[in-house]
Amino acid sequence: MLIDSHCHILFDAFDDDRDVVLQRAKEEGVTAYINPGITVDDSRAIVTATETIPNLYAAVGIHPNDAGTFDSSSIDHLRELASHPNVVAIGEIGLDYHWDTSPRPHQRDVFEQQLALAKEVDKPVIIHQRESAADTMEILREWGAGRQHPGLVLHSFSGDQAVAEEAIELGIYIGISGPVTFKNARGLPKIVAALPPDRLLVETDAPFLSPHPFRGKRNEPARVKIIAQRIAEAQQLPF
Repeated sequence: MLIDSHCHILFDAFDDDRDVVLQRAKEEGVTAYINPGITVDDSRAIVTATETIPNLYAAVGIHPNDAGTFDSSSIDHLRELASHPNVVAIGEIGLDYHWDTSPRPHQRDVFEQQLALAKEVDKPVIIHQRESAADTMEILREWGAGRQHPGLVLHSFSGDQAVAEEAIELGIYIGISGPVTFKNARGLPKIVAALPPDRLLVETDAPFLSPHPFRGKRNEPARVKIIAQRIAEAQQLPF
């Protein structure tokens, strides 16, 4: 049994063959999918889709690259969506200092308001952190990650050993995606090898970050199996 803990199956990259893609995933043993939102409207569409697509679950939130869409009504809309029984998390939320599409103070404010919502509605959190590890971890420490609010995951982890160890210490899960399979993965397989297996989540982030040997092509949930196999190999576990 495999769960793709992070994929964007409603993105238009799948509009022509979504049913075929999901059938392929089913044939590879994928039994459930979590599709995080990136805006309020996207989150609403995902929640609606969970009512017709079997085994699809939603996370609702505003991505840091879309922080400019956040307004005074956003939290109320997300709170309402979070009450749906198929919503399993708040996300994906966080900080992205690579693209910097919104000023960093605004990204932080949007992130912190959504963290507060997650605590209010008692949902896990899917965290996007790109080139922002120091600020992300500072916010999570201040927020009481792991102690006051278990169930956080650093999605598609790309940090170093120190960040991974601090995350584990705080009770945060680590999401591992396609780059763990890349030939130039550098230290990521070593980091994975050193982490407790029960703190790791496997994800595709489809349609992005397709694993080797499909790197550069559209990713899809069926390939979560390749990623899981590489994690098991790094941890010297049977698969």
